[in-house]
Amino acid sequence: MLSNVLKEIIREKIAHGEHPREHAVDVMLEIQKHHGHMSDEAMIEASKLLGMTPLELEELATFYDHIYREPVGKYVIRICDGTLCWMQDHLSVVEHIASRLGIRMGETTPDGLFTMLPVCCLGYCDRAPAMMINQRIFGRLTPQKIDRILQRLRDEASLAEAE
Repeated sequence: MLSNVLKEIIREKIAHGEHPREHAVDVMLEIQKHHGHMSDEAMIEASKLLGMTPLELEELATFYDHIYREPVGKYVIRICDGTLCWMQDHLSVVEHIASRLGIRMGETTPDGLFTMLPVCCLGYCDRAPAMMINQRIFGRLTPQKIDRILQRLRDEASLAEAE
């Protein structure tokens, strides 16, 4: 499952710490960067490299919500449902994105481009309502702003596919 190149990257990452376990989350994120999510097979291989049991690694993976155990889209849209975002009509953001992409919370578009997930708080309260796409945060969302963001991501994906 894991390529020899990826295993070497992981071994190198592990070698820079006092104990392999301290790099467990970094290792899972590295695998996820290459494969999109942490499959059961990847969990087993990573646990061997880290000197952990698959269950110990699974416990970490289910604690961190940026470790995906199932395939997700190229762009993961995390919509803040913290108190201030709720007060700033976060539901209209969810409904707008859902109508534009044709998916509900927790689903991925058929083309595999977008996944929409909730997140407890993004810490962007002064710019509510907010969302994070992959590692980039957007605030003061309006339907027009959301449409521009989604179109930019579609364009970006099309350019990458054309290359």
